[in-house]
Amino acid sequence: MSERSPVPEMILCPDGPILLRGQHVVVDDDGVEHRTTRPVSAICRCGHSATKPWCDGTHKVAVPRARTSTRTAD
Repeated sequence: MSERSPVPEMILCPDGPILLRGQHVVVDDDGVEHRTTRPVSAICRCGHSATKPWCDGTHKVAVPRARTSTRTAD
């Protein structure tokens, strides 16, 4: 049985990127392979990044977020 890392290798950020820890190969839409070079790499999920497959933060302004309300119905 293999040991699990105490830190997850992939984290899905709500309304944001996928964070990858460690060394990975990411394949873009054109089939080009990109190796991660940082301890943690952010992968675009919204499709609007100018630096795909990497996240450049565009999701913060390009993707509308669901609004939540704390009001209750009367």
